[in-house]
Amino acid sequence: MAAEPKPRPPARCPICNRPSQAASRPFCSPRCAQVDLGRWLTGSYAIPASPETAQDNDEE
Repeated sequence: MAAEPKPRPPARCPICNRPSQAASRPFCSPRCAQVDLGRWLTGSYAIPASPETAQDNDEE
């Protein structure tokens, strides 16, 4: 007899951790969606990287 899978917990808003709403998924509200967009546009979500050097470009 196979055990029933556990139900998934409700999705949470990545900005404020409230339950997400279908109309604004994965966020809980349009406000949190705008906060997230603002963070992308200002570079808050940038991935740190080291600058390339001229030597790195010559190896290709």
